Amino acid sequence: MLQRIQTIYLILALITTGILPFVFPLWTFESKSFYFMQDLIFAALFGLTTTLSLVSIFLFKKRQNQFVLGRLNIILNLILLGLFVYRSLNLSGETVTVSEKGIGMFLPIVAIVFLVLANKAIKKDEDLVKSVDRLR
Repeated sequence: MLQRIQTIYLILALITTGILPFVFPLWTFESKSFYFMQDLIFAALFGLTTTLSLVSIFLFKKRQNQFVLGRLNIILNLILLGLFVYRSLNLSGETVTVSEKGIGMFLPIVAIVFLVLANKAIKKDEDLVKSVDRLR
């Protein structure tokens, strides 16, 4: 249901993890851009977080499952962010070659923000439904 705000947040998280990694490089090393597709782990984690966001959009009738998938998606994005930090710390120093961290490394942070906002809206809907059930 597109009229719910959590669906909009989930679509934005889907775009952040599914489309934007193709546009923005993770880092540049010796004037050569490194995209997420060049490493199988990064590609698998981006694909998994995109899939979880897509599945969460279609679980709008099962708010509890949607909430759990949102939390799992946040954990996967934190793992992805940890791998990015680990990889960026292991890049060679700036002595001989120049390496730049790209904007693609910040995409999991943006996705986490959208997923937290979606989970907050899902929780709000669940509390509203429980309060209406209590009045019956």
